[in-house]
Amino acid sequence: MRLEWLEDILAIAETGSFSGAAERRRLTQSAFSRRIRQIEDHVGVELFDRSRKPIRLRPTTLAQVGQIQQLSSGLRRLIVELRRGERMANNKVVIACQHSLTAARLPSILKEPPFQRDGVHVRLRSANLDECSGLLLSRQADMAIVYRLPDEPDGFSADYLEVIAIGTDRLIPVFSAPLPGGSEKSPDGRDVPYVAYPANVFFGKVMEQRILPFLDPGAHFIPRGETALALDRIAAGRLVDLSPVLAWCALQVNAMRLQGNASPAEAVFWSLLLTLHGAAAPRPAG
Repeated sequence: MRLEWLEDILAIAETGSFSGAAERRRLTQSAFSRRIRQIEDHVGVELFDRSRKPIRLRPTTLAQVGQIQQLSSGLRRLIVELRRGERMANNKVVIACQHSLTAARLPSILKEPPFQRDGVHVRLRSANLDECSGLLLSRQADMAIVYRLPDEPDGFSADYLEVIAIGTDRLIPVFSAPLPGGSEKSPDGRDVPYVAYPANVFFGKVMEQRILPFLDPGAHFIPRGETALALDRIAAGRLVDLSPVLAWCALQVNAMRLQGNASPAEAVFWSLLLTLHGAAAPRPAG
């Protein structure tokens, strides 16, 4: 049963006549009558009492008007949702992003006007570095936003990947505020507690390679907790930055995407990253 047929039946029920229904449906009366015959032929029963003037719904048809209204409304909603879903699918960008960047960088980017003006829909997939790269290379994500060490190569072929630097960050040592003695110096004593990271995540590798080897060899560094994600609480005054006196590591924030034809949504997002961060033209990886 077509939506237009259901609406034809309802038009007759609501106007009380073929002529009124034909006018509502913006058809000539003869064209409307032919369509009503087509509906009856499809259903296999007469829906209208033509022995009376004006023609009326038969009692069995009249008893189903409520259900016809529900079906008509349901089909309209379904059509709207299907069209909406198609628009979203055609204007969607999937972003794979490292966990810490998801919390710290993405919210401000997604508030930018293009996402309201151009109707871009973003699906965010938060993951570890290796998972982000895998999602991008398997085309389960349109682009990836990840950390990298500035002096290390990307590790990807220059033939198929574009990379832009969209920011910098630091992995720094911190201590619970206030510091002993109220000064921003290395914690007193030889036992220094620190937050550790799992060895198989990016920050864990940075800690092992770029932080711990350069700390005071005479101090005893004690991991007091392990996490794959530690949010910055320095601004709230709960942590103190010890990078002036202890080792720290500079980080670069990169956006990556596969070369080739980009969807409109991907092009909007990539252009936005270039504009917001004053990034240079995309460079090949490697």
